[in-house]
Amino acid sequence: MPADVLEKLVSLCKRRGYIFQSSEIYGGAGAVWDYGPLGVEFKRNLKDRWWHAMVRSRDDIEGLDAAILMHPRVWEASGHVAVFNDPLVDCKACKARFRADQLMDSQCPRKPSKHPGEHNECQLTEPRQFNLMFKTYIGPVEDSASIAYLRPETAQGIYVNFLNVQQSTRQKIPFGIAQIGKAFRNEITPGNFIFRTREFEQMEMQFFVDPQDDHMKWFEYWKQQRMEWHQSLGLEADRLKFHQHTPQELAHYARAGFDVHFDFGGTLGFQEIEGVHHRGDYDLSRHQEYSSKKLEYFDQPNNRRFVPYVIETSVGCDRTALALLVNAYREEEVPGEQEGRVVLRLHPALAPVKAGIFPLVKKDGMPEIAEKLANELRPHFPVFYDESGAIGRRYRRQDEVGTPFCITVDGETVSAGTVTIRDRDSLAQVRVPLTQVRDHIDKLVR
Repeated sequence: MPADVLEKLVSLCKRRGYIFQSSEIYGGAGAVWDYGPLGVEFKRNLKDRWWHAMVRSRDDIEGLDAAILMHPRVWEASGHVAVFNDPLVDCKACKARFRADQLMDSQCPRKPSKHPGEHNECQLTEPRQFNLMFKTYIGPVEDSASIAYLRPETAQGIYVNFLNVQQSTRQKIPFGIAQIGKAFRNEITPGNFIFRTREFEQMEMQFFVDPQDDHMKWFEYWKQQRMEWHQSLGLEADRLKFHQHTPQELAHYARAGFDVHFDFGGTLGFQEIEGVHHRGDYDLSRHQEYSSKKLEYFDQPNNRRFVPYVIETSVGCDRTALALLVNAYREEEVPGEQEGRVVLRLHPALAPVKAGIFPLVKKDGMPEIAEKLANELRPHFPVFYDESGAIGRRYRRQDEVGTPFCITVDGETVSAGTVTIRDRDSLAQVRVPLTQVRDHIDKLVR
């Protein structure tokens, strides 16, 4: 793994259409990124994989898509208005801003070998609290009565809809509510590509349990489930670990908290990609208090009402996407070739393109057969047709974007009706009849 893999990934992602800097022609918007043609397919595959694991394959979790804009009292009840702050300091000399609690993780713009405040030129201000929520207004008048916020997390939309979902689906405790959605945080020090951004997507599930039940067993259950899911994506087991929150790190309402950390390598090292938290009854109780509406579950067989405890799993979609790209990136030598190759060893189910389709030469009817095959396969999974350049160069282009299989139409295709299918990782090639190509690729992808 090259030490500068993150820098190389940024270049690869722009060159191949994974991720672009937002508004680049105007100089870019800070820490905001656009997903290109391959990136949007890759990210959609990741979200589909999560949704299938959490919702489609289970009968005890329901889906939700709550609005980004919510009543401002939601954020007062959740505590975000009062305490969703980071300590901010400014340097009067270089005009840079830093988080006061992360100075040792920052570099001085004028002397990158030093941390802010470590040399005489630094003139740091006293820390002040900076609220991370983006504020906006609803309606034509910008006054205190029309203040709204772009949500800094998706979980609150689940809490305020707890009874709506439970009663409409007739779910019984324990059950969960899951959603995927955008969140926004006005980060002081964003960076490291898509690792920390101001606009991002979360994949969250809140699991509601009986306080009188053994709720810690559910906490342990979801810890295990989430770690196994990350490994099922192809993330290497030795690059994943749990980080337990210390008493100082735990939120004031949390009973327990663990993060799933992935080793990004380089200066990033192990960083959080998912949190699993036992939130007790804090969230529902706060919304019950602030809204004056009961958010209790009625246990009919036992004739009792209670506010459930919540076990939360919260995945950063963009961070997990970056982890997958870092995990998949390889610079390899190829036996018998002078030039090596760059390859993304993405899980076939996550790869944005499942197969590249190439006519060996642009004559003898090969392009027509290859185009016909591409058109037949395209409704079933994404394919890419390419007839330009040497066959080896075409293979390399697909290796770099993570395409798991390449299908070559050659002279034997014309005479015998078979094609060559090349495996990205092993470089092995097999011949398959044209009529069996779709089933063959489908099976390998699954």
